Amino acid sequence: MPPVPDRHAAVVRAAAHRLDGGPDDFAPLLARTRNARLVLLGEASHGTHEFYRIRAEITKRLVVEQGFSAVAVEADWPDAYRINRYVRGRSGAAEASDAFAGFQRFPQWMWRNADVLDFAGWLREHNDSRATDSAKAGFYGLDLYSLRASMAAVLSYLRLVDPVAARRAEQRYACFDQFGEDPQTYGYSTAAGLAPSCETEVLRQLMELLASASEYARRDSRLAPDALFFAAQNAKVVASAERYYREMFRGRVSSWNLRDTHMAETLDALLNFLDGQRAPAKVVVWAHNSHLGDARVTEMGHRGELNLGQLVRERGRHEAVLVGFTTYEGTVTAASNWDSPAERKRVRPALRGSYEALFHETGLGNFYLDLGGEAAKVLEAPRLERAIGVIYRPDTERQSHYFEASLSRQFDAVLHFDRTRAVEPLERTPAWEYGEAEVPETYPTAL
Repeated sequence: MPPVPDRHAAVVRAAAHRLDGGPDDFAPLLARTRNARLVLLGEASHGTHEFYRIRAEITKRLVVEQGFSAVAVEADWPDAYRINRYVRGRSGAAEASDAFAGFQRFPQWMWRNADVLDFAGWLREHNDSRATDSAKAGFYGLDLYSLRASMAAVLSYLRLVDPVAARRAEQRYACFDQFGEDPQTYGYSTAAGLAPSCETEVLRQLMELLASASEYARRDSRLAPDALFFAAQNAKVVASAERYYREMFRGRVSSWNLRDTHMAETLDALLNFLDGQRAPAKVVVWAHNSHLGDARVTEMGHRGELNLGQLVRERGRHEAVLVGFTTYEGTVTAASNWDSPAERKRVRPALRGSYEALFHETGLGNFYLDLGGEAAKVLEAPRLERAIGVIYRPDTERQSHYFEASLSRQFDAVLHFDRTRAVEPLERTPAWEYGEAEVPETYPTAL
C-alpha cells in the first residue's frame, strides 16, 4: 500500500522559491539579510558538496553586495587564521592550497576540500582588488580543539614583544608536557583524578596577556595590525580547550555547552575587533545545523544542551538570520569511526515523518523556504530532522542521526537540496574513491 501523502507538502510547495540555477535563486534570502549583521549558514552534514558550494555562493554575494567583512567557520582558530592571512595577502603562500596546511587534525576534509579551496581563491582575488586593508574580508575559526597549536601561537607572539613574559608562559604551559601530544590524555588523567589540572596556569597566562594588552599594542607596531588580537584569542582558546578536554570525560552536555559558548564568545570578540576597523562589522558563519539552529526548540535543548544559534538570539542579536540546509538522499564524505579514513558513503532516503521526506514530497527538487507565514504554521510541530556529522552509520541511522525539532522556530529559513553528492577531499584515499557511492542503492554525535 503506497504511503499516505503528507498534507503539508502542498503548503510548503506553495511557499517555496524553487532553485533552478539562475541569478535570482537567492534573491529572497538576500532580501531577508539586507539589514542583518550576522548570517548563520548551516549544513546537515560535514561532507556534502552542495552545502559548501551554496554557502560559498551566498557568502560571495553578501561580501560584494551587502558589505560583509568576515567568514567565521566551525574550525580551529590558528588553522583558519592561516587562510585568513592568505586571503588578506599577508602570508608567504603562493597558492591557496598552501594556506590549508594547518588542517591536519581529523576530520581534515571538513576544510581541506575542493569547495573551500575555491572559495579561498575567490576571496583572495576579491581582497586584492580592495584599496585598503580594512576593506578586505577575512576568514576566521570559532572552535577550541587547538590546544597545542594555540599555545605555540601565544609563545611565538610573546617572544617577539616580551621575551621575559614568553619564558613565564613557557613555564606555565609546560604543565601539559607530561601528557604528550594528545589532549584527550590530559583530559582523561585529570578527570579521573590521576593528575592535577593545568587550569590555574592557563588562566594566569590569559589574565597576564590581557592585562598587558595595551602595552603590547604600543610595542608591536612592526607586526600585523591584528597580531595582538590573534594572540589574545589563542590564549582564550587554550583556557577553553583545557576545560573542554576535562569536561568531555564527565558528560556530553557540559562539554557541548562549553564548546558552543566558546564559539559564541569568539564570535562576539571578532565582531568587536572588526568594529574597530569597519563598523558595523557584518559576519557570515558556517557551521553544522546542530550548532546554528536554535537548540531550545530541539531534542538537544530538551536534554539541556545549548548552541551558538540560541546564544546569538538570546544575546539580543535580532539582526541575525539563521539558515538551515537539508537533503533527502545522495552521497556524503564521512568516516565510519572517529579517526578513520574518509569514505564516500551513500546517504539513505530520509525517513518517513521527517522534514527531509516532507520536502522531497513537494516534488520541487531544490528550493529556498522562508519559515514565516503558512509555512511556519505547518512546520512548527516537531518532526524528525537528520544530522550527519563527521561519522555516518547508515545501519543505525534512526538512533544515530535523527532528532526531533520544530524547524520553523529553529531557523528563519531553510535551503533544501533533494539529491546531493559528497564533498571532494583534497587528498582522496582509496576508501573515498571506491566507497559506497560506486555500488547500487540498496561516533553518531560527532557534529
